[in-house]
Amino acid sequence: MAISPELTAQILRYHHAERWPVGTIAAQLGVHRETVMRVLTQAGAAPIVPAQRPSGITPYLPFIEETLKQFPSLTASRLHTMAAERGYEGRPDHFRHIVARHRPRPPAQAYLRLRTLPGEQGQCDWGLCRARHRPHYAESPNMPSICLTSE
Repeated sequence: MAISPELTAQILRYHHAERWPVGTIAAQLGVHRETVMRVLTQAGAAPIVPAQRPSGITPYLPFIEETLKQFPSLTASRLHTMAAERGYEGRPDHFRHIVARHRPRPPAQAYLRLRTLPGEQGQCDWGLCRARHRPHYAESPNMPSICLTSE
């Protein structure tokens, strides 16, 4: 959808003269932020991107990754204590989320999951059935109703 030249001029003025970010321009003019981005890109203007603030945990990430590589089952609370001894001032709950992202994952195991409709498969603990019934009950072609289960 094409936008009017007046709207394009307003977007460019707000961007260059007022130094407004893309989200503010979009909210004030009632257009989508991608429309503002498209107008700025077509005009050759790079949109103003706010500077990313460095995280407080960034200096400790190599320590966390190295420690988790050596001790993969070490708890996040213990790691937080170790990082706090080295100067980390962040909260433990945020630290747990960061550790969860960097914790090594065990390799996935391949297995076949059997899915059946109710009544298609019966399962029974034959040891219990033998104790309650006659001795050679496992050879019987019919399952007792007390042992039938369905998933």
